[in-house]
Amino acid sequence: MPTYILKRVSLALLVALTVSVTTFVLLNISGDLALILAGEGASAEEVTQLRRQLGLDRSLLVRYLAWLGGLFQGDLGTSFFTRENVMDMIMRRLPVTLSLGLSGMVIALGLSLPLGVFAAVRPNSWIDRVCLSIAVFGQAIPNFFLALLLIIFFGVKLRWAPISGSDTWIHFIMPAAALASMSVPPLMRLTRNGMLEALESDYIRTARAKGLSELSVLFKHALRNAVIPVVSLSAVQLGFMLSGSIIIEAIFALDGIGLLAWESITRNDFPVVQCIVLMVSIFYIFLTLIADLLNAFLDPRIRGN
Repeated sequence: MPTYILKRVSLALLVALTVSVTTFVLLNISGDLALILAGEGASAEEVTQLRRQLGLDRSLLVRYLAWLGGLFQGDLGTSFFTRENVMDMIMRRLPVTLSLGLSGMVIALGLSLPLGVFAAVRPNSWIDRVCLSIAVFGQAIPNFFLALLLIIFFGVKLRWAPISGSDTWIHFIMPAAALASMSVPPLMRLTRNGMLEALESDYIRTARAKGLSELSVLFKHALRNAVIPVVSLSAVQLGFMLSGSIIIEAIFALDGIGLLAWESITRNDFPVVQCIVLMVSIFYIFLTLIADLLNAFLDPRIRGN
């Protein structure tokens, strides 16, 4: 297990470094940043002065090494637009996005795991058809449209939940539900398929022959093996939620990093965009690493033992 962990951590660090290089290069070769920021009416002298002021007159390698050195020291640079510290801007909005993403994942797992198990226990029954219909419904309706329906029905007509803001946990119920809708279908189907395969295995027949209760067979033996691919997919889906919450944040007026990314892109605030892209990528890498380690813990065959 220690060797497996070392390999996965080393690979994760290598991927993070590759992402940082790719992100920095792509953003810096997308155009003359000084010219973009100065505007069309700026003179050549003003553009040159701005380029020197922002350090854009240095080579790409020197700028990357300086940025990387600042990254290790917790200095992510300064916003071109607000002149604020980028780290302060991101950390101020990060809790909202994390709360939204984690709430969405809890709802997605809370729905998809039971539905997948129920569908697998009674395959081709009305329960199975209802569960599959829910999956199709969730996949067919875009989450932004579902968000609008939730606002109209539960927020405006019934007034059960607030439709904007992030002051209390109640404010996250509707946005988290809308965000979770895109993850329930794949998680539910994967749970169902894994349970169907597990329930047909020899060890399940042996467990039943030993007189174990049906709940013990389902949740202690079958679900333990069926959930292994679900763990990996959950990590990916959580990454999607954290990075793809911009529309939900905009609809519900949640001041998270998704909305910050959109604002930064529209006003060419490249230091902020660069750090958000890197942070989201690191989230993906970290979540994938955790999923690999959990799978290795659940299934010793993965780690080669």
